[in-house]
Amino acid sequence: MTAIKESSTIQENKQYASAQCPVTYVMEKIGGYWKPIILYHLSTGDKRYSELKRAIPAVTEKMLIQHLKQLEADKLIIREAKPVVPPFVTYKLSSSGKGLLPVIDAMATWAFDNREDNSTV
Repeated sequence: MTAIKESSTIQENKQYASAQCPVTYVMEKIGGYWKPIILYHLSTGDKRYSELKRAIPAVTEKMLIQHLKQLEADKLIIREAKPVVPPFVTYKLSSSGKGLLPVIDAMATWAFDNREDNSTV
């Protein structure tokens, strides 16, 4: 990943907005296309990388790995690696990640309630 210059004006503005606006703070943590989808799939329980990849076939390996690392760094998920051969790694929601489940559920409910019915087209 590209290094981010911490002292840039853009970063200072982001930090200020994040501190002042709770929605900005949440979007810093779960913003982007794939993060909420990953959290949604982890809401049903622990998953291995291959299970997530199968559940989200449109995501590239690079993006899935990158977002899993970011979610782990933000302490929203926990990566558990068992010291066996071959490696056995699982991902699960942390307590902070579980706290986002009402938000993820609300997004899913909204989608079901507002999705256009393709059969009327």
